[in-house]
Amino acid sequence: MTKEIFDGYKYIEGGVCAAKGFVANGLNCGINPVKEKFDLGVVYSETECNAAGVYTQNKVKGAPIIVTKKHLEKSGGKAKAVIVNSKNANTCNADGEEIAEKVSNLLADVVGIKPEEVIVASTGVIGQRLSVKPFEDYMQKLVDGMTTDGHTAAADAIMTTDTIRKEVAVEFEIDGKVCHLGGMAKGSGMIHPNMATTLNFVTTDVAVTTEMVQKALSDIVKVTYNCLSIDGDTSTNDMVSVMANGLAGNKEIAAEGDDYDKFKQALYIVMSNMTKMLASDGEGASKLLECTCGGAPDIETAIIVAKSVIRSPLFKCAMFGEDANWGRILCAIGYAEADFDIAKVSVSLRSEVGSVKVCENGAGVEFSEDEAAKILARDEIFIDIDLGQGDVSAKAWGCDLTYDYVKINGDYRS
Repeated sequence: MTKEIFDGYKYIEGGVCAAKGFVANGLNCGINPVKEKFDLGVVYSETECNAAGVYTQNKVKGAPIIVTKKHLEKSGGKAKAVIVNSKNANTCNADGEEIAEKVSNLLADVVGIKPEEVIVASTGVIGQRLSVKPFEDYMQKLVDGMTTDGHTAAADAIMTTDTIRKEVAVEFEIDGKVCHLGGMAKGSGMIHPNMATTLNFVTTDVAVTTEMVQKALSDIVKVTYNCLSIDGDTSTNDMVSVMANGLAGNKEIAAEGDDYDKFKQALYIVMSNMTKMLASDGEGASKLLECTCGGAPDIETAIIVAKSVIRSPLFKCAMFGEDANWGRILCAIGYAEADFDIAKVSVSLRSEVGSVKVCENGAGVEFSEDEAAKILARDEIFIDIDLGQGDVSAKAWGCDLTYDYVKINGDYRS
């Protein structure tokens, strides 16, 4: 996957441990019967963090989300740790909240913090009872193994049908201080966020108030995770959390301005890259799809049109078949719930080997099918839409729809 370069920001290793003061770990505690696969992860800050979260809009919400929201409300937006398990979503269980609270208490007791300073999350199968015993048996070992190199183990612990670990981190300066912001994500299917199963944890050593962290997160989610669609299903357990411990030593960001913009840009870089990682690793995916809708009158229209194309099953199938069936793109643009003149719309298909225009002013144009086939044979495909009705643009991300997607989801519980 190609990473976009941004002036003033350098990609670094470290994931959620790239920022000062953060350690992490992951291991197998027995929730996943395959002992080689980690199923329990932790992220911990040596100092208190200002924290914020964004959660699924599905009416059915995982118990960990309900508990995390309660914790952040009780603590006034403060947190020091994340505890997360995979293989079991702890959703639609009568005792789900009780289990999530017990897990939080277990971690809090071991590391010596308040339970409300714990962000708790789960991912996996919905509707299966979750026992607290694996957490009781392995919490001490999990905490004892926390290190600054533990980010990879933590990232492994949140994977379900994911095929690759998803981590990004950047280094930049604010107020003359070197700052870091990094994250880890999971998600491969049931992804059509509205803030699937995606879990996303971001850490930073930037000094910034809880209110400004929440504002930045809420804004960036709209143009990153909420512009992602693998299969159109919005999960019950979606969560994005950010913890900022201030150890970079910059003057605390308490209002909008240049420093806030630098922090927000770093958050965008990390979250947009993780969004693309989630898209490229969609269940059964063979291609990353990025749709850019430009020439829009406003950001809302641009997002609606780009997402309409990305989530179209027929278009996704065409991309799997490497078929330049541009009519499916126009169809998806046409049913997008936004106001624009379809007669002004142009569309091009692009990859690293070239670009071909397939539609202009709402109608097809002559193009080489052979050239189009070469373009669509690549792993990353870009769909460029020009509405011709403004100067605003937005991107959306997804993947092709393959035979393997059905196979994976046909036997997911097994």
